[in-house]
Amino acid sequence: MTKQDSDRIEVMDTTLRDGEQTPDIAYTPEEKLTLARLLLSELNVDRIEIASTKVSEGEAAAARRINTWARKNKWIERVEILGYADGEPSVDWIVQVKGKVLNLLTKGSETHCRGQLGLAPKTHRERVAATLAYARKRRLVVNAYLEDWSSGVRDSFDYVFAMVEVLREGGVRRIYLPDTLGIFSPRQTRRFVELMVETWPDVHFEFHAHNDYGLATANCLVASEAGARGVHTSVNGMGERAGNARLAEVVAALHDQTSFTTSVDETRLSAVSNMVQSFSGKDMPGNTPIVGRDVYTQTAGIHADGDAKGDLYQTRLAPERFGRRRRYALGKLSGKASLDHNLRDLGIELPDTDRDLVLRRIIELGDKKHTVVPEDLPYIIADVLQTPQEQRIAVQSWRVHVATGEQPSAEVSVAYRGKLAKAHAEGDGGYDAFMNALKKAVRSFGISLPRLADYRVRIPPGGRTEALVETVISWAGADGDFKTLGVDPDQLGAAVIATEKMLNLIAGQNGGRPPRSD
Repeated sequence: MTKQDSDRIEVMDTTLRDGEQTPDIAYTPEEKLTLARLLLSELNVDRIEIASTKVSEGEAAAARRINTWARKNKWIERVEILGYADGEPSVDWIVQVKGKVLNLLTKGSETHCRGQLGLAPKTHRERVAATLAYARKRRLVVNAYLEDWSSGVRDSFDYVFAMVEVLREGGVRRIYLPDTLGIFSPRQTRRFVELMVETWPDVHFEFHAHNDYGLATANCLVASEAGARGVHTSVNGMGERAGNARLAEVVAALHDQTSFTTSVDETRLSAVSNMVQSFSGKDMPGNTPIVGRDVYTQTAGIHADGDAKGDLYQTRLAPERFGRRRRYALGKLSGKASLDHNLRDLGIELPDTDRDLVLRRIIELGDKKHTVVPEDLPYIIADVLQTPQEQRIAVQSWRVHVATGEQPSAEVSVAYRGKLAKAHAEGDGGYDAFMNALKKAVRSFGISLPRLADYRVRIPPGGRTEALVETVISWAGADGDFKTLGVDPDQLGAAVIATEKMLNLIAGQNGGRPPRSD
């Protein structure tokens, strides 16, 4: 291994295999293919693990589609599939789905070998050797997991030694060291990875962490420093129990806290995280490091003030590095600096006295638990200062029809610059039908709509059906993401109000012409 190679840590992402063991998660073949493309072609992880053998027809269909795409791009050895020490069945399954790489699951502890398989260690090693021989015959590349290695290396190194020797003799390319139950501390990880590397310096070892104690990222770092040549991750830490090591955290920490590099494109981490959230239905907490929706938002006024006076609260984790941008929250903790940042972004200037009145209203709304997004500022200003807010576009009327057994449909009438446009459309739901009709209507004005990135509804607790509904919609435009908010007793009505605000925002840009949207 060259000096240059020794400075780079390989990243194998197992979102599509181990990550799918998250409760209530099952990706469709189309979703798996989309994520595989993002991980390999845009995020540029070194390799991905996409399936386990013999699971289901859907698993086989997804694996076949991914492998066909990977072969076309000459990336087939970057796609791996978990299989078992069963002689021929797992190997044949991988060949049938056009795969090339078998990740052979072996027992890394004598306890698992005897307790789960009911086999003597010698018998298990013989079955491993037979599977390796058959895999060579079918021309597969083989890596191997030592399942429950953390318990095995701690309790019976002789068992681990004998298994590694069989794997080496069988031509395994890489050996994976899983902390299957997430039991290791960083100190233990360093000690036992060093033991493996010192015993077999010619073997390519990779570390596979689980996050049961919240130590997965730290353990990946020390495993790399101890000589592991690769680490395993999943997007958003998806996986069983507390999940796997989080891809974004591990990559950023390796880059900033060690001397190692990876091949991963950091600017795409947030996009892949959002895609996994969308497909899985599992939202990440807003304060999730690197990819959380709130991690680049300053809430305290003192922080906004410090940034304004010289980026005093900035670190190497700059939002632009990860394809994001800094935001300054508006609420009861806001100060003048927070408001000034947002006014500047919107191109609005206010005298000090007017700014103080606006800030006071924002703080009052925050005390009442109302969400205030930057795009609401023009409306708050108009309300506080009693100045009319120009409305360039108005949704004059709308009607949505939703009924059991019928395709949702919508009619909309939009006024813009003295002209009126009407349209009718159908959709997969009420709001989708409304948006399809709206796209048709505003197309006659030369306006293209931004992509809807997120849609959140908040209803005050208490279960009252007449309660006001607050809908916050995130939009992805050419110049970055932005949000609009609507409040109405009806959920769809609140969404229409938020959408109308979006229309007025984009119509007010570029001399009244909308920005190019994604």
